[in-house]
Amino acid sequence: MTKFMSVLDAAFLHMESHDTPMHVAGLQIFSHPENAASDYMQKLVQHLRNVTELAAPWNQKLRRSPESKVLPSWQTDSDVDMEYHVRHLSLPQPGGERQLGELISRLHSHRLSQRRPLWECHVIEGVENNRFALFIKIHHSLVDGVTAMRLLVRALATDANTTTAAPWSASYQQSGGEVAEPRFKKIASQMKALPEVAKAYGKLAMSAVGNSGTLVAPMLAPRSVLNVSVSGQRRFATQHFSLGRIKAVARAAGVTVNDVVLAVCSTSLRRFLKESNNLPRRSLTAMVPVSLRGKSGGGAGGNAVGAIVASLATDVADPKRRLLNIAADTANAKAHLASMSAEAAGQYSNLFMVPVVLQAATRVAAGIRPYFNVTISNVPGPAEPLYLMGARMEAMYPVSVPTHGQCLNITCTSYAGKVNFGFTACRDALPHMQNIAVYAQDALLEIEQAYGLNIESSSATEGAAKTRKKPQQKLQPSRVPLNSGDIA
Repeated sequence: MTKFMSVLDAAFLHMESHDTPMHVAGLQIFSHPENAASDYMQKLVQHLRNVTELAAPWNQKLRRSPESKVLPSWQTDSDVDMEYHVRHLSLPQPGGERQLGELISRLHSHRLSQRRPLWECHVIEGVENNRFALFIKIHHSLVDGVTAMRLLVRALATDANTTTAAPWSASYQQSGGEVAEPRFKKIASQMKALPEVAKAYGKLAMSAVGNSGTLVAPMLAPRSVLNVSVSGQRRFATQHFSLGRIKAVARAAGVTVNDVVLAVCSTSLRRFLKESNNLPRRSLTAMVPVSLRGKSGGGAGGNAVGAIVASLATDVADPKRRLLNIAADTANAKAHLASMSAEAAGQYSNLFMVPVVLQAATRVAAGIRPYFNVTISNVPGPAEPLYLMGARMEAMYPVSVPTHGQCLNITCTSYAGKVNFGFTACRDALPHMQNIAVYAQDALLEIEQAYGLNIESSSATEGAAKTRKKPQQKLQPSRVPLNSGDIA
């Protein structure tokens, strides 16, 4: 069966090159079951390979046809080579975070074969403290972040004694999902939404010229070292916090958890760039993906993502004001997107990303003012501990996509009371990127101290933060003058 891609899905495919592999990935770290047999890892690999029938999108590969370069489409592969797709690796000793990070960086640098279904699973044993890891990469044209998360966790059980099928098994095929609209009906609904999209862009344009002041418009981002061309080599770093700490700050400031996540990234980036004398005078801006899916997720793949741009207030020294400015900007941007119909929001976001796609596809970054400075995503994950063949998943980290003009991508996900950050960057364009992850720890502490939160020193009581002061009122977002300088 042939399935044509959406415009956004096809864009991710067209953006791919040797320098810009366009797959997303997930790193899952597990502790071995108690009293695990010596052949546990071999049995796990065989369990993951023992699939005779795959579900979409795991069984989808590119259809080779004369029109595929213009109108790419998927076809079902009924004979997937599971030994190729599920690979067994081992870390060098001592198997610590450094060795694991180096391996993930190398694995993430290599493109997926376009002659096979666009995914790979790497089973990695030898992680220190009696642990192992799964690194699963899948092309962005097949899934967005929310879908990828659901695909990766659905093969995990909520107790150690339950064994489930591999995530690509057809036993997980959704039933009663979204029904594809007839093409003529879809085109008609898109045409109907055009006036709404035009009105939304008119409001954004008014903000850009300073007449409205409620939205952060694209193309107002300062030039920065984050917005350069990339090579194909990647570097990956992680950081994690208790969800309790993030929520405590959100309550104290009267903002959302996502606002605190953005503030932690902003504070870390501000320090990183300031140390190298590369902090722009104007605030960095972030593109923040927003899921346009219903709670069920619907369908077997593809991208259903909206986009907003918000200031990161990196030009603000005070951590309280920085957080509140971020919160005000994101609230305005989300309200703007929520005011549209689902069809209009999708078209608005697709048009929103056209300059970014063109920049990445044409491999041009130098001399062009960035559309935004960095992508920061927050993907909700499972709240309860999960297990794979008796092994408890200790942590999961998203691994994302740098592109030309966007050499850093920050994605985080929640899991079992933790918030796990994955920092993915071009190895050549952003040396010492791992410091951003290190500084994130200090960034959260700085924000907590600004709000008078009492943080216990023990990691066991990390989430036990208590508020000493009343929440502050939100500040209005500070608008950025168009003629201000770029580099401090």
